[in-house]
Amino acid sequence: MRKRRDTLKNAEQELRIFRIRALLAIVFVILLTGLLTGRLAYLQIVQHELYTTRSEKNRVRVEPLPPNRGLIFDRNGVLLAENRPTYNLTLVRERVDDLDETLALLVELLELPEEEVDAFNVRSRQRQRPFQPALLMSDLNEDQIARLAVNRHRLPGVEVEAQLLRYYPDAEIMSHVLGYVGRINAEELKELDTGRYAGTHFIGKTGVERFYEEELHGEAGFRKVETNARGRVLRELGRTDPVPGQNLTLTLDKSMQALAYELMDGRRGSIVAVIPATGEILAMVSTPGFDTNQFVTGIDVASYRALQEDIDLPLFNRAIRGHYPAGSTIKPFMALAGLVEGVITPDSTINDPGYYQLPNDSRRYRNWLRWGHGRVDMERALAVSNNTYFYSLAHDLGIDSIHEQLSNFGFGQRVAFDVQGESTGLLPSREWKRARFNQSWYPGETLSVGIGQGYLQITPLQLASATATLANRGHWVKPHLARQLGGEPMPDVLPNTLEDIQLSNDSWWDRVFSGMEKVLSGSEGTARRTGVGLEYRMGGKSGTAQVFSLGQDQRYNADELEERLRDHALFMAFAPIEDPQIAVSVIVENAGGGSTHAAHLARAMTDAWILRDQAPKADEILEEMDDDSVRVEGN
Repeated sequence: MRKRRDTLKNAEQELRIFRIRALLAIVFVILLTGLLTGRLAYLQIVQHELYTTRSEKNRVRVEPLPPNRGLIFDRNGVLLAENRPTYNLTLVRERVDDLDETLALLVELLELPEEEVDAFNVRSRQRQRPFQPALLMSDLNEDQIARLAVNRHRLPGVEVEAQLLRYYPDAEIMSHVLGYVGRINAEELKELDTGRYAGTHFIGKTGVERFYEEELHGEAGFRKVETNARGRVLRELGRTDPVPGQNLTLTLDKSMQALAYELMDGRRGSIVAVIPATGEILAMVSTPGFDTNQFVTGIDVASYRALQEDIDLPLFNRAIRGHYPAGSTIKPFMALAGLVEGVITPDSTINDPGYYQLPNDSRRYRNWLRWGHGRVDMERALAVSNNTYFYSLAHDLGIDSIHEQLSNFGFGQRVAFDVQGESTGLLPSREWKRARFNQSWYPGETLSVGIGQGYLQITPLQLASATATLANRGHWVKPHLARQLGGEPMPDVLPNTLEDIQLSNDSWWDRVFSGMEKVLSGSEGTARRTGVGLEYRMGGKSGTAQVFSLGQDQRYNADELEERLRDHALFMAFAPIEDPQIAVSVIVENAGGGSTHAAHLARAMTDAWILRDQAPKADEILEEMDDDSVRVEGN
């Protein structure tokens, strides 16, 4: 019989096991408690705003109220930029269960073309803060609104909102000067005041709309509303009304702007008209223009590509960014430079054999009239646009004096106050050429600048501003576009004006004006055809700017050249001489001599402003130009 074996409990071992298990349980509980506490802290502190909003989304929500954008008027109260009601499609991402599925359904319902889908998806992610609606599409049509309404139950977080949208009644005519508003992009979102722009989807992109964005936009408001579980508003709990943007009255005259656009007749170029005494810009046209309303709602890819690829560059603002050789329009300013520097007197004469030669140089710098004008003084040199006289004058002045004197008229610098995107043009100097090409300045280059060629580049706005300063007898007034802001007139004195030009002999102004008057009214004037029937005294200067350089013995023949290689036509003018009311610059690309095409357009602009209702209409002037078989050759 086996002896039974007794087993004794090992209390110490059991106690050790219990302690280990208890310790593990405690550590486990502590870890779980820590995780729970961390999660609660994350939800309550880091994600507080998000979940507070979510918890109240079925009860209370705050909706931004975008301000109405200020209207833009011309000087006579004609509406240039207005706001019209439209319907926009917006999306709040936090209320969407499946963003990709929702976007795919919207693309299907709206029947978006394939090239628009990527941009549509990108816009869904552009907003300023959580629960801020992102603008997907503007200006929905009735069919699109109906489809969205029928499928609303399938589109949580998607709303169709009624809102005022910018509209330009004269989009093409005003395209470059007014500019346009467009959707706020990702880069702009980073810099905007999120409070001020809450609920706003548009911002000024170019032109006046961009320069005066702060004043035109206004201040956003908000309202607190109670909603049901489906997001439908039940009642309004409180409201802070938005502050609308200020209305802006411009110096532009719509009739003058429209006339300038009609006169250009689809040709490439620019017309700028300024009131000399005040600097008010009456018209500033760059052609061809484009429909700015397309950019407000978001231009489609095909249309934008067509604008970009258009050889005539409709998106390019020639009035303020186009660089053109000044041609002979620079000669009145050169004449004044010579008088100021004491290089010439009004009665100084030279004999013109048809060319000019630098000392010890065999090259001949030719006058446009091959056989020359004979004996010419300053006034006759202006009237007949004699190159030889101004070659000689430029050589005697030197590039340093030319640069200094032309700078006084605003060449080579920005001249306007509120013209967004204005270029400086180019007024060359020794220092500029050394920095640009690491080369010395040559005497022949000075001669080219003396007749408005070579490196010298001006903008149409600069030429109009300089002409206004000339008409004011040296008093410089900064060109500007704003006349009233919020009903208050703009300040009389604008910042950063140039100093007035003082002549030691005031009669010199009269002598230069006399030469300019003879351009239109003299028997030898290059634009005497344009001056027929003038009812007031008008001073002007034609200009022909070469697109490419000719060899010494080559002759220019427009009929043998492609249209885009032909000379540019320029004309600058002011009237009446005794009391200037308007200064005009005209540049028509590849149109030939400035004494024909451009001069007629400048005369039409001055007639319209001075004679008002008695002035010929644009179609009459264009018809007269077509029928005008008498061409006055000259620069």
